[in-house]
Formats: sequence, C-alpha cells, structure tokens
Amino acid sequence: MPKKRKGFRIEKDSLGEVYVPNAALYGAQTQRAIDNFPISGIKMDFPFTNSFIDSLGIIKDAAARANKSLGLLSSKKANAISKAAKEVWLSKHNDQFPIDVFQTGSGTSSNMNANEVIANLASKLAKTQVDPNDDVNMSQSSNDVIPTAIKVSAHMDLTKKLLPALDKLIEVTEKKGNSLKGLVKTGRTHLMDAMPLDFHQELSAWAAQLKNSKKTLLFLETRMLEMPLGGTAVGTGINAHPRFAKLFTKELNKLSGGKSRNVPSDNFFHELSAQDTAVQVSGELKNLATILLKISNDLRWMNSGPLAGLSEIELQALQPGSSIMPGKVNPVIPEAVAMVAADVIGNDVAISIGAQSSNFQLNVMLPVIAYNLLKSINILSGGMNVLASKAIKTFKVNQKSIQASLDKNPILVTALNPIIGYAKAAAIAKKAYKEDRAIIDVALEETNLSKAKLQKLLNPEKLTKGGIN
Repeated sequence: MPKKRKGFRIEKDSLGEVYVPNAALYGAQTQRAIDNFPISGIKMDFPFTNSFIDSLGIIKDAAARANKSLGLLSSKKANAISKAAKEVWLSKHNDQFPIDVFQTGSGTSSNMNANEVIANLASKLAKTQVDPNDDVNMSQSSNDVIPTAIKVSAHMDLTKKLLPALDKLIEVTEKKGNSLKGLVKTGRTHLMDAMPLDFHQELSAWAAQLKNSKKTLLFLETRMLEMPLGGTAVGTGINAHPRFAKLFTKELNKLSGGKSRNVPSDNFFHELSAQDTAVQVSGELKNLATILLKISNDLRWMNSGPLAGLSEIELQALQPGSSIMPGKVNPVIPEAVAMVAADVIGNDVAISIGAQSSNFQLNVMLPVIAYNLLKSINILSGGMNVLASKAIKTFKVNQKSIQASLDKNPILVTALNPIIGYAKAAAIAKKAYKEDRAIIDVALEETNLSKAKLQKLLNPEKLTKGGIN
C-alpha cells in the first residue's frame, strides 16, 4: 500500500494503484499515460483547436443517450453522463486532457482520459458511482471511439472554419479580378516574358483552382459523416447492441441541432482497420496548400522591387521589413502563407505514413493522424483568411510599370507570325530586345506593314482575346 502524498490521492486500475493530483478530474489510466509519454509537450487539447476533445464529449454524450434508449443504462446514470459530457464538448474542462499526442497508437489513453473525466463529473451529478469503463464507455472501444473522434472533429473544423475561409478567399479573388478587368499586363511562362493577358484572366485562374479544391472537399465531407462507432474492438460489434450504431448517429445528429447527417458506416472493419478518409482529406488539403503556395509566390513575384523587380503590384505595407535596411517593406503575408503550405505538405506525409500503419484490424497511429489532420485544417483556414483580407483584397496595381513592360515586350511579335512567319518575327524580337526599343518601332522598319496595321495587330488588349488577328 503506497504512502499518502500531500496534494495527491490514490486511484486504482487493473495494474494497481497510482498517485493522481487531488484537483484532477481524471483517474489512474490518464495518470499512467502522463507518466509514460513525456515526449513532445503537445497535448491532445491542441493549441490551435479544441475540436478533438469536444468530439470525445459529443461521442460520449450521444452514446449515453443511445444506451439509455436501449435500456442498457439507467436514466439516472445516462442523464448524468450526458450532462458531464456536455461540459466536455463545451470545452469547459480542456485542462483535464493533458496526455501527449505521441501515446498509444489506438488513442486508448485519450479515450480513457475522457471516460475518467466524465465518470468523475457524472458521479457527482448522480450522487452514485459512475464507472469509466462499464458506464461511460458502454458499447464502445477505444478502437472505434478514436476513429469516430477523428471524423467528427475534422468535419467540425472543415465545415466551421476551412470552408468558410475558402469561400471568403474565392469571393475576394473574384471581386479583385473583376475590378481589374481590362487592365492588361505582360504574361510570363518559364518566368520569361510571354503574350499579354489582363489581371482578371490571371486572377480567374486562382479562383478556378480554389473552386475545384472546394468541390473535392465537399465530396470528401460526406465521407466524414460515415461513423465507425459500433464496430467496438475489431469491427464485429462485440459488446454493443445491434441497434446501438444507428441510435448513436441519430443522437449525434440531434446534438448538432439537426445540422449533421451522420450515418453508421456500412463496414466497421474498414473504418477500424484503415484511415482512407483521413488520407483522402489530407491529400486535398495538400492540393489546397499547393494552390496557396502558387498564389503566394505569384504575389511575391509581382510585388518584387520596387526598382529592380517586376513591380507590377504593391502589397499593403504591414510592418517594417528589415532591422538594418531602413524603408524596406516585405511581402510578409504571402511569405507566412507559403510557410503554412509547407507545413501542410509535411503533415500530409506524416498522415500517409500513419495510415500505412493499419495492421490487420486496427490502425496504430491514430493520435498523430488526428493531430496533423486538424492542424492542416486549422492553419489553412487562418492562412486563407489573412491572404484574402491582407494581400489580395488590398494590393494596388502599378499601371506605369506594367505599361512600360508591355511597350517593350518583344514577345508581342508573336501576333505577326501568321503574316510574316516565325523566323522574321524572331529576328524582329531579338533586334527590339537588343536595342531596347518598342516592338512596333522595329516592326515598322523591318516589314512593309503600315503603322496603323501594326497598331491593330500588336494591340495588347486585343491580344488578350486570343485567335488570329
């Protein structure tokens, strides 16, 4: 029998007795996990989102309601568990979830953390002993709870944070593009001068990329509504009532105010043994990150200068850019978003490696999959919000600079190809570049075309319409 220790109480589990802080709502299994995994200091109550802990509370609440309706749990205990679980999913006890992300691969420690906290709270409410395993975890296993929590929390953050941020970015990009319609600039391929296009056309490509990503995310969102709970240990549903899974999703939908469309998975073996949906969602988040990286780098290039770069646009000045060079202002928002993109791409690698650890009937890297998936969703949401409001919405066009580049762009001669041939056009382009002269002036010397004809053929705005002049 261990000695009493000031500030601690003694809790018991199947392995014996353990000291737990008096103020802790959790019990022995949570304390063992705290002691066993002092690895990263990154808690399952992630610093950027409470959704994973919230999802555990919602799951336990809905499960208690389902068990009550099946007559498996007394009304007294079920009601107490529901009330206690609600406090968890309202983020009232996040400080009671101290376990490291890098823990047992099934996430059993986090499931038991929730069971113990809720059991402790419910016991006080019911004024009777509520057991973490037999009551709070009734009809469940960590093996189906944690995969369910991944889906519920990811869906929560996707619909409440990422999709609204993506919609905002699309709206701002389209509005900015429309405001710049008809403003012609030099196009670039291989980072070299190419045929002209207008700003609206350039920004329409960004918007189209973002819209296509949204379509894929909306499709994947429906996959996140297929709930693993009910499969229990290996997918057979052992120790769960045959109607539990259906009643659980019904209660889960009620708790969302009828806004969710959760259904039981049609194959629990699949849901427990693999993390395909997480991989697919992460893959599209990586694609979205790549899109944001492209947009951010385009903005950085267009903003480069102001004297020795392209200087096509001027991003909003947000802060001094150098501790040594006075007056320097840097493209800080695109740089920050580019770093977000890099992190998300790395997160996708971690999720992919985690998903391949789906050995036989269970994936054993669930906590790290949850961590990286939720991290990607949240930092992408924040990144898109600032990119929209502090970069795309507010940048100004340097019309003098883009007009000067257009006037001397030797590639405009491409429009003359059907009339004078590629070789003659190439010679004119080289001469114009070498002599730093406008293409129309050199073409006037080197062809028998009139100035009026050349002005028509080489009109940059007309060239943005395509076709043969």
